[in-house]
Amino acid sequence: MRIACIGAHPNDVELSMGGTVKQMLEVGHEVVLIDLSDGEPSTSSSPGIRKAESKKAASTLGVERIQLGIAKRHIEDTIANKKRLAAVFREIRCQYIFTHYEFDSHPDHSATCKITEAARFYAKLAKSDIEGKPYYPSQILYYFPSHIKINLKPSFCVDISSHIDTKQATLSAYESQFLQKDAGKFLEEILLLNSFYGLSINRNYAEPFFIREPLDIISLAKLFHKPVNLHTTSG
Repeated sequence: MRIACIGAHPNDVELSMGGTVKQMLEVGHEVVLIDLSDGEPSTSSSPGIRKAESKKAASTLGVERIQLGIAKRHIEDTIANKKRLAAVFREIRCQYIFTHYEFDSHPDHSATCKITEAARFYAKLAKSDIEGKPYYPSQILYYFPSHIKINLKPSFCVDISSHIDTKQATLSAYESQFLQKDAGKFLEEILLLNSFYGLSINRNYAEPFFIREPLDIISLAKLFHKPVNLHTTSG
């Protein structure tokens, strides 16, 4: 399947579901990262640095990355932004979408959630000026907000124990954002959070997710696990 993971800025997807992205790639899915902005302005970098870091992170994770060019801090739930993302959905024709959960202290994150939900609907409209043929992704799933300290109960968690090293390496690509400013303290907090959710499902590390629309267990299993072939022999 083709899966779109959407963040307001470069590193949002990697922070909240980098291990899960790697797990889906291992299963055989195609994953596309979509950043609504390039993450600038930033207090500790420049557009050139952020571009290089986001490119390195995508390469480390093994995914394609698309940036829509909306200005950071100006990510708003507008018709134009909905159409821009809807056109991408029509182009890549993803079956599943991952994006920010609606509860988040960063306004860009909350707006991205609303834009993504509306763009999914816009993408199916037959009579519109949106480029591409109408298409409707089947499901939206939401990853955990990293900017808010509340105890949200996830709908499910994904075991990322075998991919935690890849997640660390991917996040380390954002040197200006994580390593230079606080000597890696924020990354340590992310690992602790993943450890907490891992403990909740009796694993070493896990990433939490939320769903609003019902999702059957078979579809959920297909997202994260390779199919099991059962062979019978006649006696």
